[in-house]
Amino acid sequence: MSEAQDVFKNIQRKPGLQIWTINKMQMVPVPEQAFGNFFEGDCYIILYVSNSATQSTDIHYWIGNTSSQDEQGAAAIYVTQLDEYLGGSPVQYREVQGCESAKFKSYFKNGLIYKKGGVGSGFTHVETNVYNIKRLLHVKGTKHVTAREVEVSWSSFNLGDIFLLDTGKAIIQWNGPQSNRQEKLKAVLLAQDIRDRERGGRVQIGVVEGGQEEASPDLLKLMVSVLGQRTVHLKEAIPDDNPDQNQNSIIKLYHVSDASGQLLVQEVAASPLTQDLLCSSDCYFLDQGGSSIMVWKGKGASDEERRSALSRAVGFIKAKNYPSNTKVEVMSEGGESAMFKHLFKSWKEKGQTQGLGKTHSVGKIAKVDQVKFDVMELHAQPKLAAQERMVDDASGQVQIWRIENLELKEVDRSTYGQFYGGDCYLVLYTYNRANKPQYILYMWQGRHATQDEVTACAYQAVNLDNKYNGAPTQVRVVMGKEPRHFLAIFKGRLIIFEGGTGRPGVVNPDPGARLFQVRGTHEMNTKATEVPARASSLNTNDVFLLKSHQAVFLWYGKGCSGDEREMGKAVADLLSEQDKQIVMEGQEPAAFWVALGGKAPYASDKRLEKEVASHDPRLFECSNQTGRFLMTEVADFTQDDLDEDDVMLLDTWEEIFLWIGNSANQYETQESYSSAVDYLKTHPAGRDPGTPITTVKQGYEPPTFTGWFNAWDTHMWSNLNNTDLNKKTGGGAGSYSAPGGPGNIRSHNQRMSSSISSAHVDQSPTRAKPSGMPNSELVRTPNQLPQGADPEKREEYLTDAEFENLLGCSRNNFQRLPKWRQNDLKKKAGLF
Repeated sequence: MSEAQDVFKNIQRKPGLQIWTINKMQMVPVPEQAFGNFFEGDCYIILYVSNSATQSTDIHYWIGNTSSQDEQGAAAIYVTQLDEYLGGSPVQYREVQGCESAKFKSYFKNGLIYKKGGVGSGFTHVETNVYNIKRLLHVKGTKHVTAREVEVSWSSFNLGDIFLLDTGKAIIQWNGPQSNRQEKLKAVLLAQDIRDRERGGRVQIGVVEGGQEEASPDLLKLMVSVLGQRTVHLKEAIPDDNPDQNQNSIIKLYHVSDASGQLLVQEVAASPLTQDLLCSSDCYFLDQGGSSIMVWKGKGASDEERRSALSRAVGFIKAKNYPSNTKVEVMSEGGESAMFKHLFKSWKEKGQTQGLGKTHSVGKIAKVDQVKFDVMELHAQPKLAAQERMVDDASGQVQIWRIENLELKEVDRSTYGQFYGGDCYLVLYTYNRANKPQYILYMWQGRHATQDEVTACAYQAVNLDNKYNGAPTQVRVVMGKEPRHFLAIFKGRLIIFEGGTGRPGVVNPDPGARLFQVRGTHEMNTKATEVPARASSLNTNDVFLLKSHQAVFLWYGKGCSGDEREMGKAVADLLSEQDKQIVMEGQEPAAFWVALGGKAPYASDKRLEKEVASHDPRLFECSNQTGRFLMTEVADFTQDDLDEDDVMLLDTWEEIFLWIGNSANQYETQESYSSAVDYLKTHPAGRDPGTPITTVKQGYEPPTFTGWFNAWDTHMWSNLNNTDLNKKTGGGAGSYSAPGGPGNIRSHNQRMSSSISSAHVDQSPTRAKPSGMPNSELVRTPNQLPQGADPEKREEYLTDAEFENLLGCSRNNFQRLPKWRQNDLKKKAGLF
């Protein structure tokens, strides 16, 4: 297949998509206007170059349900050759029609269209502006939409789904009576996408509500002219074909070798996996319970092993009797996908420092320096704010309550920073952003608190949240897992007592000797934690305070820095007013060991703290509707993927965020917290169940959340009309770029039904009629505008209602936007 080299020479290394189909065993480029259309009889190769600084590359090959074995084999060979041509760094994916990966579907935001036949049958991919078309598309899905060509007949319809009748010059969207708002909106966006990409924008779109067909007589008449009179009862709703998305907590790693002259696949380990199991000279299969196979190619593996990795994975699937649609992902050492790294308990990138050697790093790590975190960088670098989990400089107001007799009892300010393991606390932190108060509600749960107190803590948090109209971001803090911002608000005065209570008047039992581990280099990151008073609790990297009835010792491990010693002294003064005896590691007096019950081995490796996991954040749409935790991953996510109807889970590894959309299902909202706990418990990497879980409500997102999203738009939701299906379109939502603007989809009250002559989703915006000036004159080119009309300020000629309908926000909100944002909205509305 040397001809492939000629095709490869035309590959562009710029960000974006490039697609080829296999035609007569050759790679043939697919025109951009046909992207998202896939013939069921063909195979395709998709190359995606990301827009990130590293320009990571992914190769997918897509297998149609009726494609031939020869075409599938050719596609697999081309993928391997393309991978070699690009230096072996791309991640390769095998995609089967109807079971595509979330990453693949993310490339086609408006949906996938499966077309009958194939290139070999004489079909052409797309001929723009050709109207000799008659087809019926069966649309399914809300997050990832697919549309399949079905028989053009009433017998294809059912009550639960949406169908697009495409007659070439008109597209009629028929909404099943049992379909929901989100499905309707996604179908509208797909119809607009077909109109704009395939017909040059010259198609009219109308919508019929299946439960109220009489409200759209003209549209129904057109449907009957194509489909004939309906003589059959429509079928009942078909359940969505949801593959089992339950998290596979058992995963297995297999070693693949052909050293003996024949292929040998041998199980190495089961979850949780560690990175040191992977040897650079070999190849491995990672089996996720048959749902997907990941292939890892070591840098030192032979050329033959690397070339045949993909075909061997397909053979492995057959040998295991796994379904033929099992996903395959192939990657090289150093180019692992985020999903692959998430399956390992820890993952360290080459050149990455360990635990305490890293405070934060910016950009790609070439040389790692120890740098002090500067809170002034938070606003300039949102991603840094998210990575450091800091919403501000911790200078806001703090209010603390303890759970006493299941009620809230305000804590004496003189004891702020002291937390007892037998108690539960609510900590309300208030800070300002853009002159508007923001709130974080920390729920601190003591390790020895009763279950009733833990439950009461959650209940009282809801009451407090309601008092502030749902504005607070809620953060569950498990004792010993306090996030960085929690440490910072106590300015070096945070002390965690293992047991007991801080309730006034209660005398805690005398524990005898007490040992506190002090960690931190400055007041923003320091805390003292009580640990068992025995020698094995010591760590050469830290400062410890040992308090007995006879003396108070301040012990300095050999691995601690001068800053850590200074913070140790400051915390020691809070814990005891007695004079402290400084003890250097290795020079301990006998009384020190006596107080600890004698000498014993302890952690003595300098700086060998727990490795800082390097994991990319992942976003999931959550659902608990089947009685178990299900989630759909959203690949290459943006703010637009935060669906107002959903609960979304953002996993940054160090923290779990639950984002609650304003229209989220009440049941899912209530269940979201336990779902997050289940997610951690069932994670194949053996995640820490104490990982902080933070609840964020739409419109009240803190920087620690927004920083994980590129170019977060704080006005995105506030600028949009609150009229039902109008929410997602127009200014700022960015979910599609089709012409038409927000005037295209009217409110749900108007039932989205109309005649073709006044279709709600038309081929051009519904132009608002300014006072004394007809529509046709308002939308003329600048040199044709009527006398006195300023072409730069056409929006000023609109009435308030017309303004909101066309631009998607009120005049006041529009004026508050920066100039570039105003211009962007005007362009989308056709006013600029």
